[in-house]
Amino acid sequence: MGNAFPNQPKLLRGAFVEYGLSVPPLIVTFQFNPEKISRSRANTFAGPQGENRGLRAFHQSVSDLITIRDLQEVKVEEEKISGLELRFDATDKMNEGNLIATQFGIAPQLATLELMMYPKGEGVLGAALTELLGSPGGFSFTGGEKPPMVLFIWGRKKVLPVNITSMTINEQEFSPDLNPIRAIVTVNLDVIEGKNLPFKYTKAAMETMSALNLANLANMPDIIRSIMRL
Repeated sequence: MGNAFPNQPKLLRGAFVEYGLSVPPLIVTFQFNPEKISRSRANTFAGPQGENRGLRAFHQSVSDLITIRDLQEVKVEEEKISGLELRFDATDKMNEGNLIATQFGIAPQLATLELMMYPKGEGVLGAALTELLGSPGGFSFTGGEKPPMVLFIWGRKKVLPVNITSMTINEQEFSPDLNPIRAIVTVNLDVIEGKNLPFKYTKAAMETMSALNLANLANMPDIIRSIMRL
């Protein structure tokens, strides 16, 4: 039977993807997209260097806002993504007779997520492959002595390099040989900002969306005239 809604858009799945090649490559597509994402950013402001009166007193002493903007000190923190809740369930695939799900449940997905928190240099398979084949051109199949660099992919406009700062795995049901069948994984992320290409791509998409927002402001000329009169 054909699709009853042929024009229905295909649902995109979020994912964690390791940036760079190592063994095993780490890729987890979200079985169910999270229902919510909590994003936060904190900026810390202070008065100019050598200003001992406090930030509020400095603001009261200067009338021009551009001058205040230029003179006050600001520390811009990187964005944090907290409480990202991922759900995994092997039931449907087990009912369909999927061999991996029947044998191992969701253990492969959970193992991949866990390895994203480990230093890649501790990997057994990568170390064995490097020992067998050497390190051509200085390349190591283990990916170094630090945890892998991970991209959080959320649609076409967000490809964010992140540090996974914490991960909590709640396994909820098990097969007879104790492989997990259902689980909820909660992760917290720090976005890696700067000149790296994935973040620059995401920042450009954000600026494009902001420009499109102007189309929603039917009274934009009135707003500008009101500001100019201040």
